Amino acid sequence: MASAKQLKALLQSYADVDEAQFHSIAMQLAAHEAKLGHGKLAHELRDLIDKAKTARPLTTDTLVPLAKPRGELSGLLSVSYPKLKLSDMVLSKEVGHRLKRLINEHAQIRKIRSHGLVPRKKLLLVGPPGTGKTMTASALAGELGLPLFVVRLDSLMTKFMGETAAKLRLIFDAIQQTRGVYLFDEFDSIGSQRGLGGDVGEIRRVLNSFLQMIESDDSDSILVAATKHVDLLDHARFRRFEDIIEYQLPKKNEVLAMYKAMLAGYVSPKFQWASIVGISSHLSYGDIARVCQNAIKDVVIHNREQVTEPDLILAIEDHQSIRKN
Repeated sequence: MASAKQLKALLQSYADVDEAQFHSIAMQLAAHEAKLGHGKLAHELRDLIDKAKTARPLTTDTLVPLAKPRGELSGLLSVSYPKLKLSDMVLSKEVGHRLKRLINEHAQIRKIRSHGLVPRKKLLLVGPPGTGKTMTASALAGELGLPLFVVRLDSLMTKFMGETAAKLRLIFDAIQQTRGVYLFDEFDSIGSQRGLGGDVGEIRRVLNSFLQMIESDDSDSILVAATKHVDLLDHARFRRFEDIIEYQLPKKNEVLAMYKAMLAGYVSPKFQWASIVGISSHLSYGDIARVCQNAIKDVVIHNREQVTEPDLILAIEDHQSIRKN
């Protein structure tokens, strides 16, 4: 029989999502049974281990244990466990529908896989800064109870193409082994880093390698690439993504909804919103969030209970002046 130490190690490797260690300990158990003369049991254990190695990884279940990048990956990926939900965001009807569709598919991933189907999982988010691209990745992770891994492009890119390609492979191995939401923010920079050697051909090869890895990925992770420079990407590259979602600056009704959500409990029911919405036409969701936070902080510091129209106008003007500088 397996020792208590072996059983504990086996369960610990499963909890740590360490598939290689799990298989190694399982093989030790099989060898131990063979030494005891339990040949049939040992043979059955080895067969089960071989089947497990060729099956989908341990981490493809909808419930994912805590994961933490190790070794070289710790410098390439940062991980968090967002609690954000789609309901916490102000989204257009179309964008909200497409994101809910993806979430529903991943919530029913086993059912979809059982019919030989694959959930959509490769998203390209396009839009100006502050329009909700990064927050979307957090909301997807929060809705599905998955870890959010953000790829550190500054650590990924080196002046040697071979090193960059090897680091990309490490990341995509992690995508295969640990289910999560993986965000490549400003991913177009992979193909436009001036420090990546002087050969334009090398730069192109790195970007093409990245896109090929996206296309060939068959994990249950969600890959989110975000860019504000859609003009840098040709249409041939778009086909690698199953869904392309374009973010715009918020419309008037979305601006109003954002302000009301951010300032709930800090404004009077008689607050006059028309002038506020009128001077916020060029603000992104991120801009509005910062404006509201600054206005609330000013009220708290001065021991007041409510944000007034003049308070909010001043916060907007201050923010706009900072953006111009």
